[in-house]
Amino acid sequence: MRKIILMMSVSLDGYIEGPDRQIDWHVVDDELHYHFNEQVEELGGLLSGRVTHELMADFWPTADADPSSTGPMAEFARIWRDKPKIVFSRTLERADWNTTVMRDVSVEEITALKAQPGGDLGLSGADLAADFMRQDLVDEYRVYVHPVLIGRGKPLFAASDGRTGLRLIGTHAFGNGVVLLHYQRAEAPPDGATV
Repeated sequence: MRKIILMMSVSLDGYIEGPDRQIDWHVVDDELHYHFNEQVEELGGLLSGRVTHELMADFWPTADADPSSTGPMAEFARIWRDKPKIVFSRTLERADWNTTVMRDVSVEEITALKAQPGGDLGLSGADLAADFMRQDLVDEYRVYVHPVLIGRGKPLFAASDGRTGLRLIGTHAFGNGVVLLHYQRAEAPPDGATV
């Protein structure tokens, strides 16, 4: 069965964007961008909310035609265009670039999507991720911690009454100071055992 993998960049203090939606603090050089390209290329599809999808659709469809785009940026433009995408939105009527619109996060529909053949599914967007986490649908977390404190903004993880045990399965430090923390859900302890 395919996995749902949350893939997000955060500041060291846990924010995905500044108070005015700034993401100019992201430290993405060629090394990190090639890594993103490899990760996304392996996925069977991308899941995002409307805001994230529109942000991506405003730039990536033609980024490879922009003379200022670097090699990995041009490569990602092709990957993004070709990759099947699902955008979760109650307001969008349609979306271009190999994108399907779904209205709500339904456990039954997501379970059916995970049961389809193909690669794992990449999840992005804090609000959508919170909805997936509330419904216990996230299998792995790939959190890219950028070497910056931005003070305030939108946190990656919303406050919750639940607790999810995770197991570290890998880390990677990039030359620009970004660190990947890769976790998967911890297995449930046997009946009667404590964690």
